[in-house]
Amino acid sequence: MDGYNIIGAWPELRALKEQERMDEARDLLISKLADYQSYAGVKVIVVFDAYTIPGLGRKQQQYAIEIYYTKEKETADEKIEKLVHEYWDKNRQIYVATSDFTSQWVIFGQGALRKSARELQMDIESVSKEIEQQVKRTQEPTFSTRIQLRDEIEKIFEKWRRE
Repeated sequence: MDGYNIIGAWPELRALKEQERMDEARDLLISKLADYQSYAGVKVIVVFDAYTIPGLGRKQQQYAIEIYYTKEKETADEKIEKLVHEYWDKNRQIYVATSDFTSQWVIFGQGALRKSARELQMDIESVSKEIEQQVKRTQEPTFSTRIQLRDEIEKIFEKWRRE
């Protein structure tokens, strides 16, 4: 997915970006994607565009998510296209999250499907609600239909029951 495209499309992340808190926006995006990846059982790869930043680009792993920073003069779209080509397999369905229209056409041509930034946000919100519900269910006290009694009291009651 195109990380900066998603940051620019999601209101919560865009607000951080506009406040010049891009590191926080990236971290929050990665955190949300980690929850999504873990719950949905899909592999998530994020590409951040470093087109104007000198360097060779880099790859890192955070929360089991592959994160790529492109090399100088390489756009996120170009890197995503290379990754789609690299990961494409007849037995694997690839979705690319971006709202960039040009990128979408190239991706379609390579056999991948696209997910808009809005669709991804709705998926992640849905997963977050499901996780929250599961956590609440596990935290709810469970009630036993049986009253816990000391052994000697239980024996007395059992004796009375049998008489």
